[in-house]
Amino acid sequence: MKEYENELYDKGINLIAGIDEVGRGPLVGPVVCACVILPKDFYDERINDSKKLSEKKRNLLYDVIKENALSIGIGVSSEEVIDEINILEATKKAMIEAINNSKIKPEYLLIDAVKLNIDIPQKSIIKGDSKSQSIAAASIIAKVTRDAMMYELDKIHPEYDFANNKGYGTKKHIEALNKYGVLKEHRKTFEPVASLIKK
Repeated sequence: MKEYENELYDKGINLIAGIDEVGRGPLVGPVVCACVILPKDFYDERINDSKKLSEKKRNLLYDVIKENALSIGIGVSSEEVIDEINILEATKKAMIEAINNSKIKPEYLLIDAVKLNIDIPQKSIIKGDSKSQSIAAASIIAKVTRDAMMYELDKIHPEYDFANNKGYGTKKHIEALNKYGVLKEHRKTFEPVASLIKK
């Protein structure tokens, strides 16, 4: 998980940021991105792709990363932005925002599957969150941050079961959509939301 980082450390590049997003697929809420710079000597074998970890483990590692990271930046693109410029562009926008919100400017970016138009050298890694500790750390920070938003939304609209589905189009979520209608937090360009609005 540190192969990419170690290659860069060997070249004298020390401020390496892992960049990842959470929430490209859900029907509701924002896409959340994180930019995490870990210390050169830091390694924790438990840090992995957030999707492969239990919620309990993610929350624990979230605290570990928060305590150890040199810098963490968060970027968010709302459902309005997603509908306006599409999910890929909204993801890139949130990634750049996360980098800009990092108190330390990275010397190099390791990004999960996306290329960014930014003046920092970068490498886009497919399935990066399971190949790079920095990207995996960013995926954990982004996931815990977005899940917290979904828990808040669940308190306001419990009938949609956001606490469990996190905004993804589960059977219960779709049933609630059909019964109670579309919320302002829903992504209006995503199906089946778009078709429901047309009805």
